[in-house]
Amino acid sequence: MRLNRLVARGYRNLADLERRAPPRGVAILGANAQGKTNLLEAIYYPVLFRSFRGAPDQQVVGNGLGFHVEIDLEGAPFRQVAATYSGRKKKITIDGEEVGRLAAVGTWLAVSFLPSDLGLASGPAAVRRQFLDRLLSLASRQYLRALSRYRVALAQRNSALRQSRVDMAQAFDAPLSAAGADVVWARLEFVKWAQPQFAAEFDCLGERDSARLDYRGNSELARAASWAGLLAEALPEDRARGMTTVGPHRDDLVLEIGGRRLRDFGSTGQQRSAAV
Repeated sequence: MRLNRLVARGYRNLADLERRAPPRGVAILGANAQGKTNLLEAIYYPVLFRSFRGAPDQQVVGNGLGFHVEIDLEGAPFRQVAATYSGRKKKITIDGEEVGRLAAVGTWLAVSFLPSDLGLASGPAAVRRQFLDRLLSLASRQYLRALSRYRVALAQRNSALRQSRVDMAQAFDAPLSAAGADVVWARLEFVKWAQPQFAAEFDCLGERDSARLDYRGNSELARAASWAGLLAEALPEDRARGMTTVGPHRDDLVLEIGGRRLRDFGSTGQQRSAAV
């Protein structure tokens, strides 16, 4: 699958453009604040249908009232993916047919590497969880659906806990368990597959110490049947804190080099190698 053409209108500070992508690739050169990153962001937008910098659609709009991004692909089962944002409404189409965002995510794949991505090795657990969730959502619609169900159930359970309505909170235990088990299982399977590849690629970058990738969380949560007892055990703390303390929303992807955590002991160069 290859990008053949990009159309962008009303996108940040970019002039309206329609350009074909050279088959051999392209290098983008220019002075600061001229829109180089904005152009890359426009190319990436149809991957997740949101900014890779986390900006809401309202902030992506240029001088007008909305924006339009469209890509033509080569070697794909479909030809055109487009997103149009107007006010608070976003319309996504594949070959002219309107689809929901969940159905469109992952139809076009691209990889960005930004200075902020160093946080994958040096930042908090939330950064690595977001990386896992994005990666697995793009690879599996089943994971994306499970993650969406989990987040909804978690938000509802936490809301009930904050209101001290324990009976209502427990009503969400079943959907939380079912979706959460799918999320944890998929994460564990990914890490099992990725461990040797991560170590080998880290070595290829010329690092002397061996690297290791691991998942930090309760592996029992990969089975829905295990949730009931763990949630019951944690209920007093959940009530006191007004939040659910059991589940994959608290887990971490651990990166190590030479047996020590990169976040705490790795040099900036080692952290960059791990992030790449």
